[in-house]
Amino acid sequence: MTGASITCTGLGVRFLFDRQNRVVSPQLARLRRRGDESWGIRGVTLSIDPGDSVALVGPSGAGKTTLLRALGGILPPDEGSLRVRGRVASLLSVDAGLTPVLTGRENAVLLGVLAGLTRHEARAALDDIRERTNLGEAFEHPVSSYSQGMRARLGFAVAVRSYPDLLLLDEVHEALDHDFRAIVEEFARTLVARGGIVVATGHDHSLLEHICRRALLLGGGAVTVDGAFSEVVREYVGESSPPRPAGIAER
Repeated sequence: MTGASITCTGLGVRFLFDRQNRVVSPQLARLRRRGDESWGIRGVTLSIDPGDSVALVGPSGAGKTTLLRALGGILPPDEGSLRVRGRVASLLSVDAGLTPVLTGRENAVLLGVLAGLTRHEARAALDDIRERTNLGEAFEHPVSSYSQGMRARLGFAVAVRSYPDLLLLDEVHEALDHDFRAIVEEFARTLVARGGIVVATGHDHSLLEHICRRALLLGGGAVTVDGAFSEVVREYVGESSPPRPAGIAER
């Protein structure tokens, strides 16, 4: 059992803009003339226990990706509290962390080190990673020659080789072919069975249903419904998108 868990209370992530309407960091916002500010998510309170598999559903701009990136430590909270227990593997973009001029092998070592493996561990894992990707000779070719599906395979193979307790997926599995998608789904089920956590988002609910038992419906940057996957999706599909409160960003 991994003992993974996620707890957040009143979680909020804010986006700051300069006068040219570009997103800037709080540090840059102090140096430049401040523009507008808006919240990607706000007031999110939830807990995800060991063995949970959770889908984030809702319309575009509801805050799904912002919440997922906050859980992955990419976007720090601007208010509220967030506690994530366990090693996190994130696959939030097909190109996340990949260097186009490097080969699949070179990227695998680089991503492995960034995921917390030592250089020796990353190199020792190369044969396993290559086998998982099923890229064949393309593993030795520059990533710039890869299709989206090939890049997603490489990113996933490296992510799971770090032996995560929590797996975060943002629409990436939708870029995979049928056979490799089955591999992702099987890994997700195995991870959940040993007490890990999977949190995934996407617009193909039939794919999410293979991975997740629970769902959170987001609207206006907040969680509006939390329940069994089928019930939440049925409610979402059967209603129009919730209105977005003033000051909430579409992210």
